[in-house]
Amino acid sequence: MKKTSITFNQVSKSFYLQEDKTVKELLPSIIQGKSWMKKKIALKNISFSIRQGETVGIVGKNGAGKSTIMKLIAGVTYPSSGSVQVGGKVAPLIELTAGFHHELSGYENIFLNAAILGMHKKEIQEQVTSIIEFSNLADYIHVPLKRYSTGMQMRLAFSVAIHTNAPILLIDEVLAVGDVEFQEKCLRKLTEIKAETNSTIVFVSHDQQAVEKFCDRALLLEDGELVADGSPQRIFDTYNKN
Repeated sequence: MKKTSITFNQVSKSFYLQEDKTVKELLPSIIQGKSWMKKKIALKNISFSIRQGETVGIVGKNGAGKSTIMKLIAGVTYPSSGSVQVGGKVAPLIELTAGFHHELSGYENIFLNAAILGMHKKEIQEQVTSIIEFSNLADYIHVPLKRYSTGMQMRLAFSVAIHTNAPILLIDEVLAVGDVEFQEKCLRKLTEIKAETNSTIVFVSHDQQAVEKFCDRALLLEDGELVADGSPQRIFDTYNKN
């Protein structure tokens, strides 16, 4: 029996949002003793587990809590209550360009971003040619990143992340990067990783066809609650009825 890679046990997550946008708007609230923070409940008592080697899609409308789950798995944030257990190194393909420096070249950013994702210098040196080739950016690799379009930056970031060889991959709508040809290339690479390794993959997407084709199972979120867990087809049948 395969071991469990990810476990959420009665996890809730809340944020506090500042309602007043400027100091001028904020002062009356402070003087009058009114609350200037609004509590936002992102997840409500969520429990599920994902086995090693399993590919699981997370489905739901915008604001349902999908990205919050990904950030909890990645360790970017922590639960307000309950527990999250993750067994292994995580490669988060979410907010892909967050680790880039726009004054550095694409080549230099490969080393910077890969290091942030936990790769050692020797590993990066061994993979750098493959990263550049996958990105289709060889002609621009020594150009400063500030000259790159958003799509080019996303392509480079995805190419770095996909070469980290982490046992857990988190993929949050990153198949929207680049043109259709590059999206298909990304999906082929992910399918190859799924077939040839025992990586656990968590996949957030609104693309029903991609989830049904790529995932073994799906979770349906609604207003921060887990409302269904099952085959991708059954989950989308439920989702599309709402």
